[in-house]
Amino acid sequence: MSGAIAGAVLGAAAGGGAWLVVGRISRLRRTSLADRVLPYLRDLPAGPGAPSDPRAPSALLEVGARALGARLETLLGGAASVERRLARANLPLTVAEFRIEQAVWGAVGFLVAAVPSVALGIRHPDRGPALMIVCLTASLVAVLMRENRLTAQVARRERRILEELPVVAELLALAVAAGESATASLERVVDRAGGEFAEDLAGVLARVRTGEPLAQALDGLAGRTGLPAVSRFAQGMAIAIERGTPLADVLHAQAGDVREAGRRALIESGARREVLMMVPVVFLVLPTVVVFAFWPGLVGLDLVVT
Repeated sequence: MSGAIAGAVLGAAAGGGAWLVVGRISRLRRTSLADRVLPYLRDLPAGPGAPSDPRAPSALLEVGARALGARLETLLGGAASVERRLARANLPLTVAEFRIEQAVWGAVGFLVAAVPSVALGIRHPDRGPALMIVCLTASLVAVLMRENRLTAQVARRERRILEELPVVAELLALAVAAGESATASLERVVDRAGGEFAEDLAGVLARVRTGEPLAQALDGLAGRTGLPAVSRFAQGMAIAIERGTPLADVLHAQAGDVREAGRRALIESGARREVLMMVPVVFLVLPTVVVFAFWPGLVGLDLVVT
């Protein structure tokens, strides 16, 4: 059986090598756009985002990672959802780059599970199929873990935005009440404030500097965000700018609404966790009290009987 396992490993290695060679040959046979343009760009200074030479030794790894990422996109789908979550998490990644990261996580998970599986398979050759299933399951779990980590990053960033929104709204209201325009108030607050929400407002200012009206840029922020509070803030500010409503009053009201929503969320969270708070009381404190209350009596009865 050990000879059969060695043959299976050698066959898998030979098959993988043949697949890489055939894929590389088929890729080299068709001239890509990068191959046609790269000779004219060799004299230019390479920036941090410049494309690498497709004939470099590291290009094989890049091609393989991109192929795995494309296959994951075909299997998992949901490119629109991933793109929205990447934008909400403010990550400088495209959907293809995210799928490549998922493929790398899957490969690492497979290798982590493969090391003990090989050691166990040498001792027990009959468990080979089960160990292969374990390795594939570990790879799938690693891919899903990268997906869950993206969701956690989105939730963490949106929680910070909700914490920063009332303060930023109050600062904008103070700047507007001091006589500055809406755009100047945004510039002042963004220059002096830090955090996730300030980065979103900096993106709004960047669109304004390109010639887009401020109200339209705020509407774009309301459409991109996944938080109702931020959407209401952006829409209320845009409507106030378009209709001439006192902007300071609108911003003060928005800050008050967000703080009130935070208090309600805190009360609701405490109400939902009342049962969880009872778990240590019921399963830890109460048995300890019962033991301390009845143990002396049991000891006394034992002494009387003896």
